[in-house]
Amino acid sequence: MSQPSPLRELNAEPLHLLVEAAEIVSGHTLDLDSLLEKLVALVRMVVDSELVAIMLKTDGDSLQVRFAHGFDDGVADDLCIKLGKGITGAAAKALETIVVNDVNVDPRYIAAVPSVRSELAVPLIARGDLVGVIDLQSTQIDAFGEQEQSILELIASRFSIAIEAARLYRATARQNRDLKALSKIAQEFTHILQLDELLKKIASQLRPVISYDALSILLLEEGGSVLQHYFGVRYDQHIQWDNIELGVGIVGTAAQTKQPILVVDTQLDDRYVAVIEGIRSEVAVPLMCKDQVIGVIDLECEQVGAFTTRHVQTLLLLAPQIATAIENARLYEEVARNKARMEQDLTAARALQQNLLYAATPQFPGVEIAAHNEAAHEVAGDLYDFFPAQGLALGILIGDVSGKGAAAALYGALANGLLRNLVQPDLSPAIVLETINRVLMERKIDARYLTALYAQWRPIERSLVIANAGQPRPILRRSGKVSVLEAVGIPLGLLEGTVYEDLRIRLEPDDLLVTFSDGITETTSPTGADYDEKRLVRTIESRPNASAQELIDAIFNDVNAFSGGFNPADDRTAIVVKISNSGDS
Repeated sequence: MSQPSPLRELNAEPLHLLVEAAEIVSGHTLDLDSLLEKLVALVRMVVDSELVAIMLKTDGDSLQVRFAHGFDDGVADDLCIKLGKGITGAAAKALETIVVNDVNVDPRYIAAVPSVRSELAVPLIARGDLVGVIDLQSTQIDAFGEQEQSILELIASRFSIAIEAARLYRATARQNRDLKALSKIAQEFTHILQLDELLKKIASQLRPVISYDALSILLLEEGGSVLQHYFGVRYDQHIQWDNIELGVGIVGTAAQTKQPILVVDTQLDDRYVAVIEGIRSEVAVPLMCKDQVIGVIDLECEQVGAFTTRHVQTLLLLAPQIATAIENARLYEEVARNKARMEQDLTAARALQQNLLYAATPQFPGVEIAAHNEAAHEVAGDLYDFFPAQGLALGILIGDVSGKGAAAALYGALANGLLRNLVQPDLSPAIVLETINRVLMERKIDARYLTALYAQWRPIERSLVIANAGQPRPILRRSGKVSVLEAVGIPLGLLEGTVYEDLRIRLEPDDLLVTFSDGITETTSPTGADYDEKRLVRTIESRPNASAQELIDAIFNDVNAFSGGFNPADDRTAIVVKISNSGDS
C-alpha cells in the first residue's frame, strides 16, 4: 500500500478539497461520465485505495457500477447489488457510511475481488434520497479510518446533487430521443398492412430504443384462452415458441392481468417459464386495443437487470400503436382472405349463371337469333333466356334486376325460374308477366324489382307478340327503315294488380327486332356523354344487310369504342331477332 496521503496530515486541506470539489461540480454539472471520472480522480488523490467504484441506484432498487478504477476487466461491469446486500447495499439502505476494517470477519461482504481486506462505503444522498454509493476497497487491513471517512463524506456531499442533476439531464435527453424514435416508429407502423412484415418491422425498429437479446410477439384470438406465438427473434435468428395459456408464465400473467411485468432476475421469479436458455431478465407488456388484450410483446436478455422501469414506460407508450397496427394488419388480411373467397364464389356463380343463359342461341323455324351479355360485375343483374315450345312458339326474355351483383342475379334467377314454369303456347306474354308480378309481390322482397320484356315468336302466324314491363322500347328495322316500338309497362314486383298489354306485330322476311337493357344506352363516354337510343338506331341503320350475329357484334363493338374501353358501369345485354327468308332458320 502507498504512503498515507498528505491530506491526512494537513488541517487546512479540507478547505482546499471543498474548493476543488466545487470547481469540478460547476464545470461538469450535466456531463455524467465526465463528472464521475473527475470524482474518482479526486477520491484517488486524497484517499489511498487500490479499488474505487461509483455505484448508482437503478430503477429496480439495486446498485450498479457506473465508473470504476482498479478492477480487472469485466468484474465491475457485471456488478449489480440489491439494496441491503453486501457492504455497499447495507450503506445504501441505511443511508449511512460503513467502514469494515477486515472483510473476512464481516458476513455482509460480497467477495468480488478475493484479495480485498478493507472496505469503505459512503452513500451519495441528494435531498434525502439515495443517489448511489462511493465504494473504496483495499488489500490492507485497517486501511480506512475516521479521517478517510470524513473526507469521503465531504466529497459525497458536494457531488451527490450534481450527479443527480446530471442523471436527470441525461434521462430527459434520452427520453426526448426515445420519444422522437417512438414517433417515427409509430408512423412507419401505420403504413404496413402485411402482418409478417409488420412484426419484423417492430422487432428491428425497437432494438435501437431498447437493447434485447430476444423478442417475441404472441397474439390472442378473440374469445380465446391461448396466446399464439406469431413472431420471435433471438439476435438475428428467428425462433418459434410454444403457445402459452393465459395466466401461465410471465407472458401469460401479463395478458391475464392486463399489466406490464418487469423481472430483474428470472431465477428469483416463480412465474418464469424457461423457453430460451440463458435468459436472466424479462419484460412483458400487454397489447391492448379497445380495452381488450390482443396479445403480448415480450423482451428478454441474458443479463440480470437489463430492463428498467424506463423501458417499461417506453413499451407502454409504444404498445397502443403496435396493437392498433397489428389489428389493422389482421383485419386487412381477413378482408383479403374474404375477398379471395368471395372472388372464388363469384367466379363459380358467374360460370353457373352463364350456364343458365343460353351458351348458344336456339335454332327455331323462321328466325335467326343472336344474344350477348357483358356483366359489370362478376355476376350480372341482366338476364336473357329462350323458351322453345314444341315448334309452336318461341319465348324470348330479356330482363334487368334493380341493383347489381349477386343479390340481383339471384332475384333474376327467381324470376327466370317462375317464367319457365309459366311458359305455355296458349298464354300471351301479357298474362305471363302479370302472373310473375303477382308471385313476386307475394314474396315481398324489399328494394327489388325486375324490368322485363317477354315476346313470343309464332311461326305459323309469322307474328311476334310483345309485352313490356319497364324495359327500353324495342327497335324494329323493316325495309331498311328503323322505328321504335311503343311497348311500355311497369316493372315487375313494384305494384300489385298491374295489367300488361300485348303488342302484336306481323313480321316479313328480313325484318329485324332489337331488344336491349338500359346498360347499352346509358353507357358513357370519357367526356360524360351517353350512348343513347339515337346512336343505337344509327348503328342498326348502318348495317342493313348484317346477320343477327353480325349486328349484335357491331352494336357491342360500337358501345365499347364509345366508352373508351372502360369496364361497364352497368350490365349490358342485347338480343337480335331476324326473320328468315324461308320458313326455316
